Amino acid sequence: MRVLVVGGGGREHALCWALSASPLCDVLYCAPGNPGIAQVATCLPVSAEDVPSLVALAQKEKIDFVVVGPEAPLVAGLVDALAAVGIKAFGPSAKAARLEGSKAFMKDFFARHNIPTAAYGRFTDAAKAKAFIDAKGAPIVVKADGLAAGKGVIIAKTTAEAHAAVDSIMTEKVFGAAGNEVVVEEFLEGEEVSFFALVDGTTALPLASAQDHKAVGDGDTGPNTGGMGAYSPTPLVNDALQARIMKEVIAPTVSGLAAEGSPFKGVLFAGLMITKEGPKTLEFNVRFGDPECEVLMMRLKSDLLPALTASADGQLKNFDLRWKDETALVVIMAANGYPGTPQKGTVIQGLDDAAKIPGVQVFHAGTKANGSAIVANGGRVLAVTATGKSVSEAQALAYKGVDTIKWPGGFCRRDIGWRAVAREKTR
Repeated sequence: MRVLVVGGGGREHALCWALSASPLCDVLYCAPGNPGIAQVATCLPVSAEDVPSLVALAQKEKIDFVVVGPEAPLVAGLVDALAAVGIKAFGPSAKAARLEGSKAFMKDFFARHNIPTAAYGRFTDAAKAKAFIDAKGAPIVVKADGLAAGKGVIIAKTTAEAHAAVDSIMTEKVFGAAGNEVVVEEFLEGEEVSFFALVDGTTALPLASAQDHKAVGDGDTGPNTGGMGAYSPTPLVNDALQARIMKEVIAPTVSGLAAEGSPFKGVLFAGLMITKEGPKTLEFNVRFGDPECEVLMMRLKSDLLPALTASADGQLKNFDLRWKDETALVVIMAANGYPGTPQKGTVIQGLDDAAKIPGVQVFHAGTKANGSAIVANGGRVLAVTATGKSVSEAQALAYKGVDTIKWPGGFCRRDIGWRAVAREKTR
């Protein structure tokens, strides 16, 4: 097969790394890719958000199968545009991608299909949003309706903070048009997990669980980011909880979308809060998480390509995936200034040395080549990933990789996997 991966981040590097190992993959392209991806695929300079150019590229290169990494092209209808010219792709239609493209649509969908979630209100008027906040009290969560690269969620500890979040999103338009509407919802107590399922329109196949670290600072302090690290599996999701999530969250979502005329194909990524009452759905994403994708790909034993084509072809019913028993853990190295304005252009050294450590894989997330040097070109820049027999072992190895990389212009959290490590110590 001639395969094209769309995107240029750590998630896409992990997908390309896994796909390049498939005996079914003859030629692998990535648009636009990055210097790390260039080691396993041919990178082509087409933006991941330029739908017409991506369709033209797929036609020109006689692509058999397109794997769409990020959410923006899915919401913009890339899969529909490819289908219109007879090219198969992994990912949902624009109609099904509204689950991520609009938090207001998503919350109303949950309400229609009795999917457990936080109580909420949706507003296009800032004054009404503030009145709702005053009535409910704090802590409370304020979310931009549209796509905001993982940063459009503000957990406000006071009503004043929540009012400021509404002003920032709706009046100052810090997330652009994504903030034309806000969703305000109750703050849920519990521990958050990431749950993934491959879906083919009717059948859902659960993947391995993971836990992400959203806050920028150690101990889960500071503003939310796109994700500063993750590990898989999480001990929170046992067989009983997985069965409950599939029954209460994933199955009604799949059947609900099909009943509403927009069957879902691709990967459903549920961000769940595990509360005293059970799992509650914080949000749905319609693509692999980043950095969760990196740890999932490190643990996947099966060939990824047939799994993705089975999803596109509606053939998951008799499909199974095998996973390594090991834990995988990823530490994100971000550019100084992130999640605000990251410093670009700083030189990164020691990448080859880190990659030589057995069990360590360095995925590029926001890098570019500057002559023979690799420089930072984004907020989240590197995803240093390792596997081990336990979370503690994988954590130690990942940080060994981090400490081998010489990059004064970057930083990372030093406590990825801390909850699971603490659990291991109390056993």
